[in-house]
Parts: sequence; C-alpha cells; structure tokens
Amino acid sequence: MIKILKKYFKPPYYFLIGKKQGTNAIARFVPTEKEFLGKKLYIHDIASFNLCNEELFQLEMYKFKASRPNPCIIDCGANLGMSIIYFKQLYPNASIIAFEADEHIFGFLEKNVESFGYNDVELINKAVWNCDDTLSFIVEGGAGGRIEEETSKGKYKKVVCTSLKKYLKGRKVDFLKIDIEGAEFEVIKDCEDELKNIDYLFIEYHSMPDREQNLHKILKIVQKAGFSYHIKEAYTAKYPFIERNLNFGMDLQLNIFCYKTK
Repeated sequence: MIKILKKYFKPPYYFLIGKKQGTNAIARFVPTEKEFLGKKLYIHDIASFNLCNEELFQLEMYKFKASRPNPCIIDCGANLGMSIIYFKQLYPNASIIAFEADEHIFGFLEKNVESFGYNDVELINKAVWNCDDTLSFIVEGGAGGRIEEETSKGKYKKVVCTSLKKYLKGRKVDFLKIDIEGAEFEVIKDCEDELKNIDYLFIEYHSMPDREQNLHKILKIVQKAGFSYHIKEAYTAKYPFIERNLNFGMDLQLNIFCYKTK
C-alpha cells in the first residue's frame, strides 16, 4: 500500500508498482511511503526503489557469506537505504557505516533506518572521495547524482567529501560496497593499500564518453590486492559499434564482484 504525498505531486512522469498506469501510478521524484517488510519505507524516487528492490531483494546481488555473525559492512552510496535493509536482513548483527552525499536523499535514508529500528548503523552525509574537500555535485534526484565539475547544463550543489581510506585503515571489513557514480577509480586508487583487509568488494563501474576509461586500472588494483573478480553488465549498448545511448551521461555501467579465493 503506497501513500502519495500529494503536495509534491507533479505529473506527468510516472512509474508503477504492480499496477497499470493511471490514477494509482506514482510519478518519479515524488516522495511516497510504502509498507516494506512490515515497516514504513520512505521513498524519494519510485524508480530508485523499484531498481533496488529487484536487484537486492529479488536477485540478491549483494548476497555474501560472512566469516562471522556480526560482519562489518561499509556502504558507499547508500541512497534511501535499501542496501542497509538487505544487509540487516542477511546479518541482523552487522555493523554498518553508510555514506550518502545528497542531503535530500540522506533525509530519507535517516528516516528509513529509524523506521526499521536498526542499531550499529552509522550514517554519514558525505561523498566518499580521495581526500577531505567540498566539491560540485550534479543532482539527478534518483540514484544518479555524482561529483562533477559544473557546466551550463544540469542542477548542481556543493557537497562535503571525505576520504574513504581513513575508514578502512586498521579495520577488518567483511563487505565494501562502492556505488558512487563515476568516482570509483579515484577512491579505489587512494585506498589501494587498505584493500588487503577486505573480504568482499563490490564496485559499480561507470564509463563517461568524455572521460578516459579506467576499468583496466581498477581491475589491476583489485588483482594486486589479492581479489579475483566476476563482471556483470548493468547498463550496456545493444549495438556498441553503431550507437551508445547515455544513461544520465554514462555510456556503460558494470557490476564488479571481487572476492578472495585463498
């Protein structure tokens, strides 16, 4: 059952939850509430919820086997908190550090963690980066916001950034998730010496047509840290030699699952 917060309702862009498009359709970027796993879930963008629900709770793409009942999980790019809910369903005693750069989305993240009554979850309203800084951030409204230099196009704001490296140093991490819309290479490169303390590493790789691709550099770093990897497509072109359509400025997204075999 979804409740639409009507004062924010601005048609005509709609996404559905199990119903035909019509009066019960939910517009993108319209704040809504939904009962999820017996708790109230606060949603900022229905498309982001639908994608996370499918990937995390239907496909269980983050499923992993921890070596202890209370694993340490670091979640970079937590969005509205679906990943935290999934991790806590998988390991109720997990301790989680979660980063979300967009202050608007961070408000939904906070309310959802409170709604589900989770303990041992630290929420940080900062973007992970290779240093502590304040940088420009392009706002997408769903899950695509990212650090980016300002141009004449798009809506931008300033976000506070933090080095991820200091959160990894000296800490045993069972699962590190990095889904930060194009900043993954800078962060991984900066954290290169700390990856040895991580059991499982998930990276969503993002390619931009106006930037040099660095997938090979990322894979070299994770291999050097002792990981093997498995790659699945997240957003790809059907005919790459003919056209490469963009998804909010990205021409390729790949899910990289890194694990240690020894």
